Amino acid sequence: MATEPILAALDVPLVQRRRFAVSTVLSDYWALTKPEINFLIAVTAAAGFWIGAPAAFSHFPWTPFLHAVLGSVLVASGAGTLNQVIELRFDAQMRRTARRPLASGRIEPSHALWFGVSLSLGGAVYLVVYTNVLASLLAVLCLLSYLLLYTPLKRMTPLCTLVGAVPGAAPPLIGWAAAKGHLDPGAWVLFAIVFLWQFPHFMAIAWMYREDYARAGYLVLPLGQVRNRLVTWQTLLPSLALLPVVLIPTTTGISGVAYAAAALVLGAIFLYYGVCFAFRRSNAAARQLLAASIIYLPVVFALIMLNKK
Repeated sequence: MATEPILAALDVPLVQRRRFAVSTVLSDYWALTKPEINFLIAVTAAAGFWIGAPAAFSHFPWTPFLHAVLGSVLVASGAGTLNQVIELRFDAQMRRTARRPLASGRIEPSHALWFGVSLSLGGAVYLVVYTNVLASLLAVLCLLSYLLLYTPLKRMTPLCTLVGAVPGAAPPLIGWAAAKGHLDPGAWVLFAIVFLWQFPHFMAIAWMYREDYARAGYLVLPLGQVRNRLVTWQTLLPSLALLPVVLIPTTTGISGVAYAAAALVLGAIFLYYGVCFAFRRSNAAARQLLAASIIYLPVVFALIMLNKK
């Protein structure tokens, strides 16, 4: 490791150096799984299971619940790793991603490939064994559409955001399927919330790193005035649509009135930051919208779970 000569110069004992090297490698493999994304996936998959589970809290199936969340995260970790394998050459050209373990050369591509394949297959099998076939099938379809459709489309068309929002919204379906063995309309409501949320969330990211994306040849945003219009509408329309959609759990009896009131307040705040970004189109406004989106989604899903009827 590159750090070992430095540690040797500081007269760090050999055992400690080896422990440090192992810790660094484990940290790099952990980073490959994109844990910050997996947190949101875990929350939304957990909400799908929680709402879909017919049992009351006193008889809640905690073990299958944990299996569903863990299996979903395993498959998502594999997808995140394999995505970096596919985009290795392009990640190395972007300041935002050049320091990733694979793009920086700290992990060999072949090692990352096998790591990603193992996580993906392991997660799919885990879901079959500990939940059911439907949950596993949905996870596999999510992975394949993410890697084979969304990933290459990022270099072809700005419509990649629309395509990528489908697998991105799949975790609640996986959780619901793990709980019930089939999908009900309520599952698709959760899907719709995550689907719409992704547009302002990703527009903020795409705007902040637009020069990076352009340098690597990504077409997540078009050029010229068309870009400004696309950013504006893909931020405003989904943010507006979220306001009535997040109320559906209350109107359909999934969650109570307390959830609806809180969801409206959160939706209004999220829309405010979306409007500010859409009209200013500045990096500062994009960062504020990104922060608001990261808070909004887990809080909304936590409220749905806590106020379940």
